[in-house]
Amino acid sequence: MHSGNLCKTNMAAAFAGTLCKVGWSILESPVARRPVFFSYPVGNISINGFGRAYGTSRTAVRTKLFSSVRRGRGRFLGCAFLLGGGLGLYQTLKFSIHQHLAKEESKASKDGGLNLTLYQYKTCPFCSKVRAFLDYQGLPYEIVEVNPVMRQEIKWSTYRKVPILMVNEDVQLNDSSVIISCLKTYLVNNNKGMPELIRYYPELKSVNEKGKKVTEFSNKYWLMLNEEENLKMYPEKGMQKEEMKWRQWADDWLVHLISPNVYRTPGEALESFDYIVREGKFGTYEGVFAKYVGAAAMFFISKGLKKRHNLQDDVRQDLYKAVNAWIAAIGKKRKFMGGDQPNLADLAVFGVLRVMEGLQAFDDMMENTKVKNWYMCVERASLNHEGRS
Repeated sequence: MHSGNLCKTNMAAAFAGTLCKVGWSILESPVARRPVFFSYPVGNISINGFGRAYGTSRTAVRTKLFSSVRRGRGRFLGCAFLLGGGLGLYQTLKFSIHQHLAKEESKASKDGGLNLTLYQYKTCPFCSKVRAFLDYQGLPYEIVEVNPVMRQEIKWSTYRKVPILMVNEDVQLNDSSVIISCLKTYLVNNNKGMPELIRYYPELKSVNEKGKKVTEFSNKYWLMLNEEENLKMYPEKGMQKEEMKWRQWADDWLVHLISPNVYRTPGEALESFDYIVREGKFGTYEGVFAKYVGAAAMFFISKGLKKRHNLQDDVRQDLYKAVNAWIAAIGKKRKFMGGDQPNLADLAVFGVLRVMEGLQAFDDMMENTKVKNWYMCVERASLNHEGRS
């Protein structure tokens, strides 16, 4: 509520309260508490408790009536003040509630009024990161599951990867880390709109050492905040740098441990593709083909990934080592890397690991590392939308 409205509300409440006090004082005074006897004729009977009005003149009746009103004027006046004070307090409370609701509606329009549509593969770790962030922040969104073979759902986009997040149907955000950084900046920064913010994360197209065209994004781990907002987000020295470091670690290292672990053996590869087909968007024949042919292909591809990323023969050991390194970085004195609440690094790591749920690799990780308590706490915070402003 603005200070001017607050001042008016306080003044109105004080005035109404004064009216109530004055009314109550009058009612408690000796004059107001004196017995009052009304005198008026009803037929041949005078109802004043003492005598008869039979034969009384009109003047006498009027005199008695005015006398009675004068004797009761203190009580009438007190009741009037109480009634006025009560109505004043009611109107003041009503005004205050309306102002509060208007403020909350304005805030909801800013924070939760975004129209968000997420184009994704459900089992994609990068898409899972975005969902974890949106859920934690309490931002409602629609999901469009993309067919990984034909990708017709995103044929309108020149950017052919997922996740893609459409904001208010006119702003397209690509890359999971850009999506998260841009949205978080928008939620904290009250001065910039989404079309302006997206300019801080420009696309950089290049050709890698294998001759393949690649697209990268500048500043994707940065929040575009002013000094005051930045201090509020990161009150302690080193917090921002630590968050950025581990967000990048989740993208550059942790995510590459997922495929070698979920496709480690032919049985695990088949189990993984059964899950992918069940949760993804496949036609009947596409699903059968993907489950068996895809499982066999990914089993052999995972061997190549193991070699590319210099993983051990037992890739579980690399997963355990990475997860325990993450927990060690949080330390024993913090519940999350963000302190009492998850920060963007917590949500990123959680989102990547979550895609293994229901698979053997996930169960082994939970049993053989120290990640379980942290993981369950982040999961609860995300499901309960604890980051909602």
